[in-house]
Amino acid sequence: MRCPYCSAMDTKVIETRTAEEGRAIRRRRECPDCGQRFTTYERLEESKLLLVIKKGGHREAFDREKLLRGLVKACEKLPVPLERLEDAASQIEKRLRDMGQGEVSSSLIGELAMEALKEIHQVAYVRFASVYREFCDIDQFYQEIHRLVEERGKAE
Repeated sequence: MRCPYCSAMDTKVIETRTAEEGRAIRRRRECPDCGQRFTTYERLEESKLLLVIKKGGHREAFDREKLLRGLVKACEKLPVPLERLEDAASQIEKRLRDMGQGEVSSSLIGELAMEALKEIHQVAYVRFASVYREFCDIDQFYQEIHRLVEERGKAE
């Protein structure tokens, strides 16, 4: 594995463990030339293409990294470990692939992302929902927060 900092060709693995509920291998690596450490992930490459049907009707290939970026953006400056978001992205992708369909709507992906964020951090959930559902005014924020408070009250 090439070092992303100095481009040295050989790096050494200093720690290996499973991640994403056993669907990936996480490796901590160190470059002997510059001493920098970095993390790599090995995942099974899915052979079956999964297409996303966008709102406008066009299709594009499912991009796990795009989903992960959305989750990370929603959790910006919140105490949420990246590993937890990576697991959520993997679980969402697994659910989509387990459906056995070659195409899924972007709205389904958004709903699954909101469902995951609701369990991870409620502020992140509201942030994501505000963009995904295109909140236009403070009343929509209030309604969503009120719904969360009611759900929490029923759960207790």
